[in-house]
Amino acid sequence: MQLIKPDVNVDFVGKRNMAFMISVLLILIGIGSLIMKGGPNYGVDFAGGTLVQLRFEKNTTPSEIKDALIPAVLDAATVQQFGDDANEYLIRAQESDNGLQGLGTKILAALEPVYGAGQVDMRRIEMVGPQVGQELRKQGLMAILYAMIGILVYITWRFEFRFAIGAIVALVHDVLLTLGAFSLFGKEIDLPIIAAFLAIIGYSLNDTIIVYDRIRENVGKYHDSGFAVTVNRSINETLSRTILTSGTTLLVVVALFLVGGGVIHNFAFALLVGVVVGTYSSIFVASPILIAWQEKSAGGSA
Repeated sequence: MQLIKPDVNVDFVGKRNMAFMISVLLILIGIGSLIMKGGPNYGVDFAGGTLVQLRFEKNTTPSEIKDALIPAVLDAATVQQFGDDANEYLIRAQESDNGLQGLGTKILAALEPVYGAGQVDMRRIEMVGPQVGQELRKQGLMAILYAMIGILVYITWRFEFRFAIGAIVALVHDVLLTLGAFSLFGKEIDLPIIAAFLAIIGYSLNDTIIVYDRIRENVGKYHDSGFAVTVNRSINETLSRTILTSGTTLLVVVALFLVGGGVIHNFAFALLVGVVVGTYSSIFVASPILIAWQEKSAGGSA
């Protein structure tokens, strides 16, 4: 199946400077948001504390829930609606020194006099100590770093070092944009989101390698053409495949985001952003890096 004609010739390379400015602007906006908010919004997995998911049989509000719990059970807590159910809420607190069973009993004991016996269903309760959370955060960052190093070695071995640099810059670009989107929309980063980041890296890399493979093939086939022209030709030749792959992947991710439920909402959001920016970066980041490298090596001519 081919959506794009084989002889299409969109000037992607000619728009690389504009794409570069857009990428830098979006990254700066994301970094600015992170600075203003004091860093990423870590979930219980990384920050430590207690997470409780409750469902109420009758309508209530976050302020009413907080009034029932503070200070009887928790010294401080944030309460927010969870998922599509209007009566389902997440309670986050920094306390993590009580037993899970004891804390759950205390929460129900504090809420049932207000809402009635059997009117509150505790769906889940999680507790992570601050030291464990810090260690998990470190391991998550190291997993992303090791993935980057492995990719650098692999692409250097399969292609050339300049290809590896282009791929790594594109992957860092994708992670930064996704992280910035999480900060702008106030979404939490926990262990499943680290898994989503790794999935984004794999997806973006696969798309980039397809383009790189065609560039390497066309460099030998059209050696009389300029390198920038060859890169642009290669992007156009793989455009149909890129649109089909990204389009079908987006259909699944959008479905997960819309109807997957609150538990995987943030995970689906990360994949949604990652697929879009990963497709963008394979065209407007990874390939232009090769051209810039070639221009520098050739003394200014591509």
